[in-house]
Amino acid sequence: MPTVEAQIQRFGLEQHGFCTGLSGHAPKWRHEAALLEDLSAQETDTLGALMPKVHASPGQTLIREGDLGDWMLLILAGTVDVCKQTESGEASRLAVLRQGTSIGEMSMLDAAPRYASCIALDDVQAGVLTRATVSQLIHTHPAIGAKLLVKLTQLLAQRLRNTSSQLVKALEKQKQTVA
Repeated sequence: MPTVEAQIQRFGLEQHGFCTGLSGHAPKWRHEAALLEDLSAQETDTLGALMPKVHASPGQTLIREGDLGDWMLLILAGTVDVCKQTESGEASRLAVLRQGTSIGEMSMLDAAPRYASCIALDDVQAGVLTRATVSQLIHTHPAIGAKLLVKLTQLLAQRLRNTSSQLVKALEKQKQTVA
């Protein structure tokens, strides 16, 4: 698997240092960012100092469906379109995500191919969190590592519930149109 830096460069994303002072980056949304909500300001800054910051221009791909990756992104600013390719080859929008949202968690945790593509709709700033960084945090700052893992588990569980709910609604709608 290519390094995170190589993957970032492949998409033409610009790296701009690290997310130093993450707690003060955007105080308005920090407590709404599910990934960060259980971290203190000091813990958030410790995490941020380990996360490279990248910039994407409108239309740039942040994550490509099918690629391998052991990292995720925390959207610091901007809007991201999450799309899945259909069997017919068309892009189907799954979500539009804004600052404070994380993307790419599943592949970061299980190293499986990316489920969907994430494309910048406007200028996007994002922090990169790698599996290696989470592992480092578990060893050097166990409280932060544990909080992150619990939060990631909660986020994935919530997304699974939402997806299951959408599937049930789609199946009910399909039954109604067939009947």
